[in-house]
Amino acid sequence: MSELKTNKISTNDQNNVAIDNALGLKSYDTAGRDALTSVAGDVVYNSETGTIDYYNGTAWFATSDNTFTFQVSSLTIAGAGGGGYDGGGGGGAGGYRNSYASETSGGGASTETPLTITANTNYTVTVGAGGSGASSGSTGSNGSNSVFSTITSTGGGRGAVAVGASSNGVAGGSGGGGYEYTNGGGGAGTSGQGYSGGNAGNEGGGGGGAGESGDTDAQGDGGDGVASTITGASVTRGGGGGGGWSITRGGRRGSGGTGGGGAGGLDEATPGVAGTTNTGGGGGGGTSQDGVGASAGGAGGSGIVILRYPSDKTISNPGGGLTMSTATVSSDKVTTITAGTGNVSWSL
Repeated sequence: MSELKTNKISTNDQNNVAIDNALGLKSYDTAGRDALTSVAGDVVYNSETGTIDYYNGTAWFATSDNTFTFQVSSLTIAGAGGGGYDGGGGGGAGGYRNSYASETSGGGASTETPLTITANTNYTVTVGAGGSGASSGSTGSNGSNSVFSTITSTGGGRGAVAVGASSNGVAGGSGGGGYEYTNGGGGAGTSGQGYSGGNAGNEGGGGGGAGESGDTDAQGDGGDGVASTITGASVTRGGGGGGGWSITRGGRRGSGGTGGGGAGGLDEATPGVAGTTNTGGGGGGGTSQDGVGASAGGAGGSGIVILRYPSDKTISNPGGGLTMSTATVSSDKVTTITAGTGNVSWSL
C-alpha cells in the first residue's frame, strides 16, 4: 500500500497547487536514470548534468540546456629544458598538448578531446618553469611540468654537457640535443607532446621541438614548434633550442626552432640564448673553443596554459596563486595563464 506524506499542500489565488517546502525530486546519475523502468511523464533530477529530466515514453530529455557542465578547450605547454655547456646540446621544448578545434598536439598527435567542466568546481592549474642552462660544473636542468586538471605536459629535456657521463641529451616533453665533442645522441621526446633531440656533430645537437626533431638539417638547429589559433591569432610555440657550436671543430651556431627556441652561443664568451618566456622554447647550447674557453647554456622558456570556453561562463582563481588574463574572442572567452600554481573555477 502506498502512502503520501507532506507538511502542507494548498492552492494559491490562481487555483494552482502550491507547496510550502522545496520539491525534492528523486536523484539519479545518467546511468541510474537510464536503468529505470519509466513511463511517459516521469521526472527525475540528473545529478550528473544538474538538470531536471523527463521521459516522453521513448527517451529521456533535459527540461533545459545543460548549464552545469560545458566543454573547455586548452593548450597546455610545459617549461622547456636548458641548453648544455661547452658545445652542448640545445634544450628540448616543453611538452605540447592541445585540445582546441582541429589543431595538432605536439609529437604529431591529433587533437585531444576538450575537458567537460562542472560549474563551481576547482580545477588545478600549474605553469611549468623553464630549466636552468648548464655552466662549468653544472648540468643544468629539465623544464617543469604544466598541468590543467587531468592534462599534464612534460617538461622539456635539458641539452647534453661535458660534465660526467652526460654526453647524451635528456628525455622530456621534447628531448635535449647531444654534446658535440662525443657526438652524443639526442634525448627522446614524449609521445603526443614533442620530438627527440638531435645527434651532435661539429656542434651540439639541436633540441627537439613540438613539431619536429632537433637537428633535422644536420646543422644543430632546434626543431620547430606548432602553431595554434586558440587565442584568435595564429601563434607558434614549442621550438627547440639551437645547439652550441665548436669553433675549434668548425661547426656553426645552431638556430633556435620556430616557436621560442633560443639560438646557440655566439662565441666562447657568450652564453646560449634563453628560450622565450611562455612558449616552452628550449634554451640554446653554449659554445666551445679548445684552449680559449666555453660558454654556458641558455635557460629554457617557461610554459603556458590557455583555456577557451563559452562566453556566458565566468572564470575565477580561488585562493589566488595564478597570473592570468581573460579576453573575449568571437563567441568564446580565452583565459591565458602565464605563471603560478593554483585553482580555477567557473560560475554560470
